[in-house]
Amino acid sequence: MNDHRAGLTNYVLRLTETLVQQGANKAVISPGSRSTPLAYAFSKSEDMQTFIQTDERSAAFYALGLVKATGRPVVLLCTSGTAASNYHPAVTESYYARLPLIVITADRPHELREVGAPQAIDQIRMFGEHVKESVDFPVPENRAEILNYMEQRAVRLLAVAKTAPQGPVHLNVPFREPLLIDLEGQAPVSRFQQQFIGEASLSNDMKDFLQQAITKSKRGILIIGEQPPELQKEQFWQFAKSLQWPVLCDPLSNLRSQVPADCIDLCIDQYDALLKSETFSEGVQPDCVIRFGPQPVSKPLTLFLKRVCPKTYIVVDESPNYRDPLGLTTHHLQTTARSVWQEMDVCLERTDYTNQWLQANQISTDVLNDEMYFNGDEGHIVRQFIAHLPNKADVVCSSSMPIRDLDTYFKKTEKDISLFCNRGTNGIDGVVSTALGIQEGRKRTTYLLIGDLAFLHDLNGLIISRLQETDLTIIIVNNNGGGIFSYLPQASVEDYYEQLFGTPTNLTFNHIAAMYEAQYDAVSTVEAFENVMQATKTSSLRMIEVFTNRADNVEAHRTVWREIAKRVECIEG
Repeated sequence: MNDHRAGLTNYVLRLTETLVQQGANKAVISPGSRSTPLAYAFSKSEDMQTFIQTDERSAAFYALGLVKATGRPVVLLCTSGTAASNYHPAVTESYYARLPLIVITADRPHELREVGAPQAIDQIRMFGEHVKESVDFPVPENRAEILNYMEQRAVRLLAVAKTAPQGPVHLNVPFREPLLIDLEGQAPVSRFQQQFIGEASLSNDMKDFLQQAITKSKRGILIIGEQPPELQKEQFWQFAKSLQWPVLCDPLSNLRSQVPADCIDLCIDQYDALLKSETFSEGVQPDCVIRFGPQPVSKPLTLFLKRVCPKTYIVVDESPNYRDPLGLTTHHLQTTARSVWQEMDVCLERTDYTNQWLQANQISTDVLNDEMYFNGDEGHIVRQFIAHLPNKADVVCSSSMPIRDLDTYFKKTEKDISLFCNRGTNGIDGVVSTALGIQEGRKRTTYLLIGDLAFLHDLNGLIISRLQETDLTIIIVNNNGGGIFSYLPQASVEDYYEQLFGTPTNLTFNHIAAMYEAQYDAVSTVEAFENVMQATKTSSLRMIEVFTNRADNVEAHRTVWREIAKRVECIEG
């Protein structure tokens, strides 16, 4: 074997071994020529699981879904040129969602850069500030110092990706031709063996401060934003039970499911509807807020907090770059949520303030359980969709209306159901691919609730269903355009509304289902939807297209909100 091939083989095999050793043992590969050496090395490794997705944009969101599902770093590999540019939307999402995505872009060697060579663009730091760190690796050589440098640099990059705040890192790896490696070659022995990353814990000062803040508060609330899949729910609810404060659970906190019986009343799942009432909002102003995770989805909650501006607003965030889009934080605890739940020892009695929240939450729940307020709108569809979810199921949803409908209609339950959504940047691209990645990572029955425009954004994500097994049911709410805009001020100006915001495409997806050999049903009534949901799933990929009306949907939602507001006005504070 010549020196070039030996050097190339040793380089990519050792890099592969390093990635696996550091916990990145899944790789999503976008086929291309310049990335051939690493594609071979990944496929050859018995410890690296590989997935192929021909569309780079979809591949990146698929990898992102795997990260969300497992909580572990995932490798993303592509060839040089604009292939890497297509990774940018998912890289941006992973940065703001704090997901450890390991992006590897193959590149031309230095002598072929900026000289007009094909598929050669400036890839150095091409993802800008949307990655935590970006490194241009050396061209492979069969020299110990090069291999040692490459290994140490890769270890550091993996550590950066996994250190709070977690996020994507970029490895740009140039290769000279020829690109074939020795498939019988053995990876050189790694010098680096193991890395330990410590966990943050509460300092004595943190404990003393929290103890005082909690015991002094007369009207305290807990707000729980999106949490990782490894969340220890029992630990949290033990903490919440000791406080006896109302717990406002974002749907992505996944604390609305598997709620212990002795804590289920503390779980406030109707705050989004309740806080639309000015009377109720005025009566439940808190003096202390403790928030874990990012700011929840609910806009009424956001407006409520901005208006109230609580005297004490504590954000628990493991990063020094704590998340606070409202600018309300008075105290930041740089530690993990788990450390607070495990280490704080408090015991409070339930207050009238807590009972006020609990009573209102039950009133709102009663309205949502009353059939008279539902007439076939999207909320009615989502309500029935949730009712038919089996135990041990995962739900992925797109932003805009699907996540907001889940916020309203996904009520607390003892079932094991987990919700996922790309809320790092709140975009609607890549949702199909993310859902497929989550299903692969968790190996559970998975449903995707998505609007027609978001589905159109990522049709190529379905390609991977032709290359591997999956178990996904897609509910496409087709209201012929951007339904979320119907709730915004733009809808009050009729001129150009449909052209600029409604954007009706007049498309249906039966032909897409046929192309992918998916089980397909089209429905336009709640009764038909219920029948389809109860029917046997006969294909690994299933699509249920539900046709709705945007205008009717807005009025139906507002009718429910008005009824809830009317009923909670009579609660005495």
